[in-house]
Amino acid sequence: MFNDIGPLELVTLIVLAVLVFGPDKLPKVIQDVTRTIRKIREFSESAKNDIREELGPEFKDFEFEDLNPKTFIRKQLDNEDLGLKEIRNGFDLKKEMAEVTDAVHSRDSDSSSSGSSGGRIDMTKQPETPDRDDRPPFDADAT
Repeated sequence: MFNDIGPLELVTLIVLAVLVFGPDKLPKVIQDVTRTIRKIREFSESAKNDIREELGPEFKDFEFEDLNPKTFIRKQLDNEDLGLKEIRNGFDLKKEMAEVTDAVHSRDSDSSSSGSSGGRIDMTKQPETPDRDDRPPFDADAT
């Protein structure tokens, strides 16, 4: 429950509790707090059991922890029926980025290829030089 509290924080809480409640009342306060926590846990477990009984046998594997969005999404993505593990394992981000970089720099990704483009698209920006006959007419009055 308190996994993220370190020793220094725990000592600080104890010192504050002694200063606020005093050494005489501190044991009674600790008993009251633990009793309240115990009652809340019992109420929570009772409510969970009532909900499971009302849902029926179809939801016998239902876990309330699955209602946490992170847990729900992780469980759905790890589902074997979707085949996402094969897609995730088949995708190599470094290889894809290297191919994109090579395409941008117009280099072949394989050093063993003989310089043919192999159906690749040239993505370099080369200015088009229109033929002399394809130029639009110049209109001095329009400028």
